[in-house]
Amino acid sequence: MWRRRDLLRGLLGWPLTALVGCGAGRPLPRAGEIVGAQHALGHRLREPAARFVELPSEAWHAANVVIVGGGVAGLSAAWELRRRGIDRVVVLELEPEAGGTSRGGRVGGFACPWGAHYLPVPLPHQHALLALLDELGVLEGRTDAGEPLVAEQFLCRDPEERLFYRGTWYEGLYLGAGADARDWRQWQSFQAEVARWAEWRDADGRRAFTLPVAECSTESTVTALDRLTMRDWLEQQGYTSARLRWAVDYACRDDYGLTVEQTSAWAGLFYFASRLSTATSAPQPLITWPEGNARLVRHLQTRGEADVRTGWLVTQVRPRSRAGDPLEVLALNTANETVQGWRASAVIWAAPQFVAPYVIHGFRDDPRRRNAAAAFDYGSWLVANLELSGRPRERGFPLAWDNVLYESPSLGYVVATHQLGIDHGPTVFTYYYPFCDEDPRAARQRLLALDWADCAELVLSDLETAHPDVRGLTTRLDVMRWGHAMIRPVPGFVWSPSRHAAALPWRGIHFAHTDLSGLPLFEEAFHHGVRAAGEVAKALAGESTA
Repeated sequence: MWRRRDLLRGLLGWPLTALVGCGAGRPLPRAGEIVGAQHALGHRLREPAARFVELPSEAWHAANVVIVGGGVAGLSAAWELRRRGIDRVVVLELEPEAGGTSRGGRVGGFACPWGAHYLPVPLPHQHALLALLDELGVLEGRTDAGEPLVAEQFLCRDPEERLFYRGTWYEGLYLGAGADARDWRQWQSFQAEVARWAEWRDADGRRAFTLPVAECSTESTVTALDRLTMRDWLEQQGYTSARLRWAVDYACRDDYGLTVEQTSAWAGLFYFASRLSTATSAPQPLITWPEGNARLVRHLQTRGEADVRTGWLVTQVRPRSRAGDPLEVLALNTANETVQGWRASAVIWAAPQFVAPYVIHGFRDDPRRRNAAAAFDYGSWLVANLELSGRPRERGFPLAWDNVLYESPSLGYVVATHQLGIDHGPTVFTYYYPFCDEDPRAARQRLLALDWADCAELVLSDLETAHPDVRGLTTRLDVMRWGHAMIRPVPGFVWSPSRHAAALPWRGIHFAHTDLSGLPLFEEAFHHGVRAAGEVAKALAGESTA
């Protein structure tokens, strides 16, 4: 009991008086488990015996391209290779399902996300992403100005978002209730400053903040923001309103798993300015499905037409020694502990950078590659899906798609049935909690030390502040612990030489992952998959990709 009280005190920030009685007579759901990510299997890469083996000739296969990692970047690379007419593509993924942090599942008969759950409507210049959405049947055409028209059923339906504060729900994610004149002035000033950045262009016509990051301006006026924290920038601008600070902090925690004290000011402003088509427009509408971005993953996997193999731990990648030599990839089938190999003309590394030194032969011996990979930090997240027998009682603005608790370190929850138009009866809440520790390794250790009962108590105790009856309505609670969930855009990283160096091809290996942008966004993972596939296509055609 005392251990769980200490856990809640540390994770929810509650005073000891609020924890009286915690753990006594408070039942947990009778059903639930920890699902996904294969931490123990991934950690086997630290064991040399798991990596260095010799295979008989019959254990080798041939491929044009082997893609290591079946997340969004890897599947996007396979999709683009198909569009370019390149076949015999193999995707090797450790987890039992492809998709990375864009995976989804089913709880209580309802589709629900296990991670990323929306996509802002792309801007007109995002041609490849718009082509993907067109394939998926999401687009109905373009406006005269070239803006994509998204079919209404794919746009997030109203009400979209609400905020819980001191016993009542309020519309939107800015706490206007009780705000004084100074709060409103600063909120309006901040919005004007964001609009100014949305309108800003350099001498070449590039925006300061846009998607993908590769198309952002590199002028020092903009990139210097990366050396500040978002808190420093707010203070420099004279923004002292606690409500404004909370809104900006929430944005940083929501997209990056970082607080304003930890987030690069460039990344903090990117969150707001990149979502504006023009200085006078509203933020881009959101595209979503009950299962979140898993719908996009399923389409990529189907249309990529690659040989996607899940449950395969890639243990070694042997880069090209001489021009014309094939690359070699060894992988362990985690179901039967057998090892197989592939010889390929090209390899796309679509796994996180921190894994590369353990797997790619010779990587540690190249100081530039080794040092670049060491600069990447990843944050940890807990995601839970709660099956509810009915809707909780509450006061104020009605249940929305996105539901945020003002006085909680969590991000609240999204409602999986919202997009289906089911506003009554059973549902699924998907709850998100980012571990924003200053030390990401300590955060991972804290997360992975939690058992199912710890996680369930954390989630239910947090939600009970807004929904006192949620515990009795919860019939099942499943948990996903993402130990290396997202790249952290801390000050100095986004515009660092390390990030640039990590994306360069190396001895026949091409790199594709959202971490190469410094921002953990679907659009960035997709961009790098498409970019790496383009590099491979040129290499196979004998063109230079330097």
